[in-house]
Amino acid sequence: MNKSIVATLSVIMTACSLSEDSVADMPLVYEKECTVDSFPDIELPSLDSLPVITYLPDPFLWADGSGRSADFNDWERHRAEILRRLWHYELGEKPRVNPDSVDARIVGDTLVVDVRERGEVLTLKSPILYPEGDGPFPVVIGVGFPTGSLPRELFLDNGVAAIPFNFSQVMSHTQTRGEEPVNRLYPDRLDIGAYSAWPWGVSRIIDGLERLGDESRLDLRHIAVTGCSFAGKMALFSGAMDERIALTIAQEPGGGGVNSWRVSETLGNVERIHNTNYAWFLESMKQFSDSNVNRLPIDHHEVAALIAPRALLILGNPDYEWLGDESGYVSANAAREVWKTFGISERMGYSIESNHMHCMLPESQYPDVEAFIKRYLLGEDSINTDITKAPMFADVDWRKWVPWAVRPRSPIFVNAGVAYL
Repeated sequence: MNKSIVATLSVIMTACSLSEDSVADMPLVYEKECTVDSFPDIELPSLDSLPVITYLPDPFLWADGSGRSADFNDWERHRAEILRRLWHYELGEKPRVNPDSVDARIVGDTLVVDVRERGEVLTLKSPILYPEGDGPFPVVIGVGFPTGSLPRELFLDNGVAAIPFNFSQVMSHTQTRGEEPVNRLYPDRLDIGAYSAWPWGVSRIIDGLERLGDESRLDLRHIAVTGCSFAGKMALFSGAMDERIALTIAQEPGGGGVNSWRVSETLGNVERIHNTNYAWFLESMKQFSDSNVNRLPIDHHEVAALIAPRALLILGNPDYEWLGDESGYVSANAAREVWKTFGISERMGYSIESNHMHCMLPESQYPDVEAFIKRYLLGEDSINTDITKAPMFADVDWRKWVPWAVRPRSPIFVNAGVAYL
């Protein structure tokens, strides 16, 4: 075995044996929106120069081809590389905002945030629903409604405040490029998809709360975001792009969310690259349709993994073929390998249940959602969040898609000069 393989194997073994102290020290949330600018740019080749990858790409491989690191100390750089690829090939770059260009006030119990760029002002308004008491309260940002499509009582009865994000104040459901509110601030950014624009708006809500400080009566170390269906994707991308969000709950996000584009391409009538809504993505992403999907240098298990080491809960509903939950199941397990590698698998879970309407959480899933709320918004560390429920997919071999996944006590094999367990 050559030296490079031995070195790589050593990194993998180190990741498998993290001490309790190192696990305990892993942040549950960060104070900054994003660290992507802290790392060097990477090469972003054109389609015909991209390699064919038939499995789900390894999130621990360096973009420059120099090898692999599963050391948590390198994870921020991995996140930066994944995010740059996501922006370049799928979404368009999320616009940066100088904190000094954001002002906020509370009128009654309504949060009002003004964002100024190039002499233009975009105003976001969201009523805050407070639970009983004085606070400061943890808070959930719900897409469209105060708690998204999840029952309000799961949050408010547990002492969590709620803020709706009115996404149309930033960009409509199906944008007309150049005619959306956010285009007034960034007239040269007509390329961006809604899944960069909407998370930009969620981040500005958080900016506004930070400007208000104690006046908001909210605990900004315990922020959640949630939504369902297209809004479930929105919640996922918001959590992936803003490290100040402690808990992301993506409800029935379907294709273009947690689902792997590669896996979806092998299924039936599901959302794939060739038939998704291109108002939500870069129009140039169409180049990865059909068999070209294997040239996409990332996939959406890595979008989910961008949230690590913070908390993520994925909710699924296999009764709707279009949602492609088999793909979501494979991708969720692939993403969970990142949390598992860092010894914090309990921070990422999924619950896929049938026999209920789309975006109508069945009572059988209430305990799963409440467990994540209590542990990651209320700090009840004894709550069990080791939740991986998808009995209908018990016979689906998700591991065939992830040759890089750590397999304790399995034989060592080598792929493209990289050693795997």
